[in-house]
Amino acid sequence: MKAKDYRMQAWAALKGNWKTYALIALIYSLITGACSAIPTVGTLAGLVIGGPFSLALAMISLKVLRAEGIEVSNLFDGFQHFKNSFLLGLINTIFIALWSLLLVVPGIIKAYAYSMSMYILADNPEMEQAEARKASIEMMNGHKWELFCLHFSFIGWHLLIPFTLGILSLWVTPYVQTATAAFYENLKNQAADVVA
Repeated sequence: MKAKDYRMQAWAALKGNWKTYALIALIYSLITGACSAIPTVGTLAGLVIGGPFSLALAMISLKVLRAEGIEVSNLFDGFQHFKNSFLLGLINTIFIALWSLLLVVPGIIKAYAYSMSMYILADNPEMEQAEARKASIEMMNGHKWELFCLHFSFIGWHLLIPFTLGILSLWVTPYVQTATAAFYENLKNQAADVVA
């Protein structure tokens, strides 16, 4: 599958869900924005809630893709699995930061290697964070460039965001998240076919 295929799949899945997901994106941006606006305490708070919120967005995107229906309250579902999501988000961030100290490119490569870990955790919420990260690394082996191309294909949308005073991001975020979920589903199905 190509980037356009994932985008088309996400666009079709989001029909009937745009309004709810946009509201979720708004609340998420307000909370994370408030954290980033407060020095030190806000940064620490951001680290604490970052993992659970990332897990929630993965769960929401998979729900949209699987036509299961979403509610605004789903934004807080990640906190039901706080320990694993917090540790996964925190340790991923630390590892990516450490790799980025070498050069920017190794950090980006590791970010893409870990990129499926929250989706894996969404499907397996009791999985230990190290297992989810390891599974993501294995899943993304040979597929990092494909996901990079998918994300880069949204560059036009991202360039338009400043001209809408950030409002467009409320629709771009769900679009990117759901397309990435579609990418995850495809990789997961490929792995299942190999095992079968």
